[in-house]
Amino acid sequence: MTRYLVILACLAGLALGSANAATRDEQKQACQGDAIRLCTFAIPNEAKITACMKKKLDQLSPKCRAMFEPLPKKSDTVSKPKE
Repeated sequence: MTRYLVILACLAGLALGSANAATRDEQKQACQGDAIRLCTFAIPNEAKITACMKKKLDQLSPKCRAMFEPLPKKSDTVSKPKE
């Protein structure tokens, strides 16, 4: 139980380091399994977990990987008016 709480706290730290606008709960749901599977050695150090997951980006589940993708720039999402 204690280990589970430590992992959740670390994932909360991951939420702070992510460029995505997802909520902490969404990030936890998306990345908890990947953090346990790929970065157990880094627990409970939040910075090490984040670095580990970024290093193993290609091994993350699609939902977790999306948490590490930067938000599109505003100019990229707005379409130019047709002339």
